[in-house]
Amino acid sequence: MTTPATIDAYLAALPAERRAVLEQVRALVREVAPAGEEVISYGMPGVKLSGKLLLSYAAFARHWSLFPASGAVMAAMGEDLAPYFKPTATLRFPWKEPVPAALVRRYVELRVAEFAAEA
Repeated sequence: MTTPATIDAYLAALPAERRAVLEQVRALVREVAPAGEEVISYGMPGVKLSGKLLLSYAAFARHWSLFPASGAVMAAMGEDLAPYFKPTATLRFPWKEPVPAALVRRYVELRVAEFAAEA
């Protein structure tokens, strides 16, 4: 399979149910980080902020993921992220569960704040 050139192409290649989930994630990210630039990075949809990769999200066979689960985000969100955190700095969410919108929104807010603190 070739790497999609755009996020729209990435999403179009997914089954409808999975596409709907990642479209919801995409909308949440756009809402919280409207200044972000949408990109394809490592074959996955992502968002850059100030030229640096803020986050990526992707579809997998059994789950969808958000990357990265940075130390600052993990410290701030603690137990809320614990059920989803994997040692690879990845957050994994089962397809069968609804998108935890408040959690995703908070994750993006913290990533944006993390970038602002680094600037």
